[in-house]
Amino acid sequence: MSFPDERRGLRRRDLLCGGAATLLLGSCAPRRKSADRPRVSIIKAASYSGELAGTIRRALREHGVQVSGKRVLLKPNLVEFDPGAAINTHPAVVYAALEAFRSLGAAQVRIAEGPGHRRNTWELAEAAGYFEAVPGFESQFTDLNLDDVRRISLPHANSTLREIYAPQTALEADLIVSMPKMKTHHWVGATLSMKNFFGLVPGGVYGWPKNVLHWAGIPECIADLHAAFPKHFAIVDGIVGMEGNGPIQGTPKTAGVLVVGSDMVAVDATCCRIMGIDPAGVRYLRLAERRDQTAAPGVQQIGEPIAAVVTPFRLLPQFRALRLSGDLSAKEKVDDPRSRS
Repeated sequence: MSFPDERRGLRRRDLLCGGAATLLLGSCAPRRKSADRPRVSIIKAASYSGELAGTIRRALREHGVQVSGKRVLLKPNLVEFDPGAAINTHPAVVYAALEAFRSLGAAQVRIAEGPGHRRNTWELAEAAGYFEAVPGFESQFTDLNLDDVRRISLPHANSTLREIYAPQTALEADLIVSMPKMKTHHWVGATLSMKNFFGLVPGGVYGWPKNVLHWAGIPECIADLHAAFPKHFAIVDGIVGMEGNGPIQGTPKTAGVLVVGSDMVAVDATCCRIMGIDPAGVRYLRLAERRDQTAAPGVQQIGEPIAAVVTPFRLLPQFRALRLSGDLSAKEKVDDPRSRS
């Protein structure tokens, strides 16, 4: 099995201007007109008990999302369930999005997921509170692991895959809304709207935990799935995220935000900055990036400024090089051998 050269994702300008430092400071980034820059909203949300449907509806209108008469598929992140953890997308956010898209005239709004760990998706959804939070959930949900599938090609694949079997429900949607939980990840650094598309790959074909994607290259498959489903939008649940040993065994981290946008590379780069992570160091973002979507000057930030909401998430030792700031959190200083005399 071969993997693409690590430097392949770097652009010539990054090498000339100092790579990651340039992406952070923006000193060498070309200035683009506002109309050409992807727009990403950062919205403060203190809890899951607020008027989230109205908040999301206003954000959709601000982004010019047109769904009247369209089929919308909400793709949350359902992985495992632990009542003391913050693993899954909170059902209140998913229900709020369901109501928001319906109010904008969507002909159909469905919720769908294909977990990579649990085989019984319905049991997981019930444990995560979806049956209680979403009225009539069972009639609005599709288990993508068991859905009908169709083979699609990956003509410009980054991974070793050249085609995948994709669920019919996802292929028929006019818009797929990725709704991940804001979390760190023990293999790729951060799991956000793009990584959430792993749940579109059916376990009924690829098994559990979908090791085919792991063998083909995780960052590369993330970039491939992003390209394979281009009709997408992102609503990231960062009200309470997960830091440390994510995406399952980390600890809750309150960031108090929703991050929204139609450009998932730019959305995930913004989430990384909120988490105190340098997006230039996240390999799948580099693979999928076009026209400075991860560079701060390349994103048209609306709503709250990043500086007002930045909440450094604790990182595992192997990812501490991704930290944007030179300052480590107190927990990291305790664990970091560099802090010992």
